[in-house]
Amino acid sequence: MSEKLKIKLSIANRVYPLTIDASQEEGLRKAAKNIEVMIKQFEESYSVRDKQDVLAMCALQFASQVEQKSIDKESVNEHLEEKLQALDELLHAHLIS
Repeated sequence: MSEKLKIKLSIANRVYPLTIDASQEEGLRKAAKNIEVMIKQFEESYSVRDKQDVLAMCALQFASQVEQKSIDKESVNEHLEEKLQALDELLHAHLIS
């Protein structure tokens, strides 16, 4: 059974208490830090006064990154499948002759 930790993460000047598995701590802390960095970037780049808007922009940015990685992975998998199929055909042709 994994050890549970009680941690507090600060995001957009709010503290969120969480009970997590010890193995999740590093990832959650890094994620919170990345959110804070992105919040700062959005606030410096755009005249946004409402934290809700900044957080929505952060959520959209992170979600789009996840979706893009999924699309890129599909593309790589399709390309790899095509290459393997061509290699299989080449080997099959060589074995028959």
